[in-house]
Amino acid sequence: MENDIKSTLQKVALSIRSLSMDAIQKANSGHPGLPMGCAEIGSVLYGNILKFHHENLDWINRDRFVLSAGHGSMLLYSLLHLSNCDMNMEDLKTFRQLGSKTPGHPENFLARGVETTTGPLAQGLGAAVGMALAGKILAQKFNTPQRKIFDYTVFTLVGDGCVMEGLSNEVSSFAGHYQLDNLVVLYDSNDICLDGDLKECFSENVQQRFDAYGFDTKTIDGHSFQEIEEALLWAQNPNGRPKMIICKTQIGKGSPNKAGTSSVHGSPLGLEELSLARKNLGIPEEGDFYVAPGVQEFFSEVNDRNAKIYTEWHGVFSEWKVENPDLSEVLDQMRNPDFSCLEESLPQFTPGEKLAGRKSSQACIQVLAEEIPSLIGGSADLSCSDSTGIKSEGILTGKDFSARNIKFGVRELGMSGICSGMALTGFFTPFCGTFLTFSDYLRPSLRLNSLMGLKVTYQFTHDSVFLGEDGPTHQAVEHAAALRTIPGCYVFRPADGNEVRSTWVSAMNCEGPRAILLSRQNLPHLEETKVPARDGVSRGAYIVLSNASGGGVDRVIYSSGSELHLAIEAGKRLMERGETIMVVSVPCFELFEQQSSDYKDRILVSNAKKRYSIEAMVSFGWHRFTGIDGVNISMDTFGKSAPYKDIAEYFGFTVEAILDRILSDNQRTGTLNVL
Repeated sequence: MENDIKSTLQKVALSIRSLSMDAIQKANSGHPGLPMGCAEIGSVLYGNILKFHHENLDWINRDRFVLSAGHGSMLLYSLLHLSNCDMNMEDLKTFRQLGSKTPGHPENFLARGVETTTGPLAQGLGAAVGMALAGKILAQKFNTPQRKIFDYTVFTLVGDGCVMEGLSNEVSSFAGHYQLDNLVVLYDSNDICLDGDLKECFSENVQQRFDAYGFDTKTIDGHSFQEIEEALLWAQNPNGRPKMIICKTQIGKGSPNKAGTSSVHGSPLGLEELSLARKNLGIPEEGDFYVAPGVQEFFSEVNDRNAKIYTEWHGVFSEWKVENPDLSEVLDQMRNPDFSCLEESLPQFTPGEKLAGRKSSQACIQVLAEEIPSLIGGSADLSCSDSTGIKSEGILTGKDFSARNIKFGVRELGMSGICSGMALTGFFTPFCGTFLTFSDYLRPSLRLNSLMGLKVTYQFTHDSVFLGEDGPTHQAVEHAAALRTIPGCYVFRPADGNEVRSTWVSAMNCEGPRAILLSRQNLPHLEETKVPARDGVSRGAYIVLSNASGGGVDRVIYSSGSELHLAIEAGKRLMERGETIMVVSVPCFELFEQQSSDYKDRILVSNAKKRYSIEAMVSFGWHRFTGIDGVNISMDTFGKSAPYKDIAEYFGFTVEAILDRILSDNQRTGTLNVL
């Protein structure tokens, strides 16, 4: 590396340390250790390696940098500022403040140039694997012998915490198996974690572990500009193996008394140590938020170089569009999917016939795959059971990325993180499947997807105790309620094929992840649910049976999923007794809350004599509909291992048992816990 380039990169690294120290001290909150320890890595990556366009940060063929160790957010914010990527000095000075573009951990919806929301450790690595997989698929689908429009590399910076989290095992194993050689993992190996020395809790050989995954690995001095650059150039070799560069660094480098210790990991330096660090690093004492001379000019040259690369690529892209109009049309469809005509295309279901919810959804997925070229998905080793397979497509492999069925293996959390990375590229509408009870395994990623508003669809099957003989370990009772508590997550529990098709229509237009909860057992297709999505499922709750005619209502029964047909039959029996009854299907709590006040009042019927809910799961959340005096016929206990019909009898989810409860004088109010 030439001396003048090295000298300039030293100034960049110095500026990163200065900006990071000062922003964290000003906020009196943050993690200075990583940005100070990784300043050289960031300098080389953004200064000499990363392909991006500072005026078009959404360029589809940009290289991606994902800061998986998101607590070190000031490293990313400093680099975005120095490279003139829509991050000004005031943004840095308002680090961690209300309304700032620079929150404590990177949030992709607040600042351009932040590829994904990170912080929970290893989640960024999961998203990076998804972005790399997306890059491979896009390259095979759209590159031609004459024109290459997709060849980006995904770089992600992980720390000791990331490699300790189990998620890193799942997604790295996946990346190695699928030969994602466009993925580069930079491991900030500083032998320190938040609680103290790493050796107190971690002693595995990470390099051997990643070798076993199928990575090429290399260990370097993370403060040597030359070794960093050589390693990054080495890592972009397309040899069928992802790369890990183990960067040996000193956490908090530059701090005289705290460098190399856990005390610099998660707390500001303090004014006294900050002053000593400035002196040690050669920063003027009065130089708050110091940027060394020549750094801005250097990044101006970097941006000019990248602008030239972008302009050349754009010329190739323009020629590609002319030469490949059919492919260009598909690319546009993937970037801007049209869901407006789905309802006309999806299969119809005949009232009276029976089909499991998972099978109804599988029939819909086949049509969706034809209508939506961006649709791609798979399962956590359960496609034969959760019915997620696209029958017309093959299985994606590390040698062939043209198929649209992904075998994620038994990696639920990794599966969700990978889907988030694919969604973040803006080209894919990913879906993934597993049993509802295993939603616990992927919840942290689903939560982040909700925070980001990512359109990832989850097909959760075997949705209640009625899955039967596998027993209470597999029978979901609390999981629907748990998912419904996540802000921004749309939870659908359709009752039959009609509601399943309307669920897909509604879900595709939801701005956020959607969880579709489906039965294992056969369910009757109902005449009462055969309504357009806009009048039914898309409203979240709608009336399926009523003999009210403007007067009072004796009883309102709310239900979802596989229990709705029981509610309807019970309602009909009560009508025969001369009662005024309303039965309401509630497939999606979240969509119901978005309706007008007038509509919600019509559904809630607060002046009804009595309100009930029927769902073979915990009662949590149903008081929104039944009120404090209502009766929730629920499943507030674990299930049993038995055939599902025996379970229904045992726990009282039959029409006769439900009527007995509704008409029982000694169970007028409160939740009915089934024991």
